[in-house]
Amino acid sequence: MNITGCYITPDMDTYTKTAEVRWADLDPNFHMLHSRYYDLGAYIRMSFLSEHGLTVQAMADEKLGPILFREECIFKREIKFGDSVEISLHMLKARKDGSRWTMQHHITINGDTLAAIITVDGAWINTERRRLATPTEAFAAVFDKIPKAESFEWMV
Repeated sequence: MNITGCYITPDMDTYTKTAEVRWADLDPNFHMLHSRYYDLGAYIRMSFLSEHGLTVQAMADEKLGPILFREECIFKREIKFGDSVEISLHMLKARKDGSRWTMQHHITINGDTLAAIITVDGAWINTERRRLATPTEAFAAVFDKIPKAESFEWMV
């Protein structure tokens, strides 16, 4: 996918990126491969973190990395070659310390058609000990900047 831009509203209610579907993104039925939807979700999550200081290097330095427990996509419409795709990022649920979270992405095509909803449940792992971990305050502060869905709730 060719990622073409990023948009953040001033009030941080929305964080989106746009992409165009390439020939290589298609399956034999001439619509986007199911795995590319998940790739879009991973891309927007990592873009947000990197743009707010949680780069891959920062994660390596702290020996912390995000992991997913669940990743679910509800496919609503086909995405075809040449479609303009917009991907959004919202936090649905999180612990106040940032250790566990649920994010959701809406994938919209051509400006107005909801094509898919991706929901992921995740946490942080200590990459050296291979155990779940609580992120540093700096990491948690970045996670707190992720736009929250209208239905956002704090987890216990």
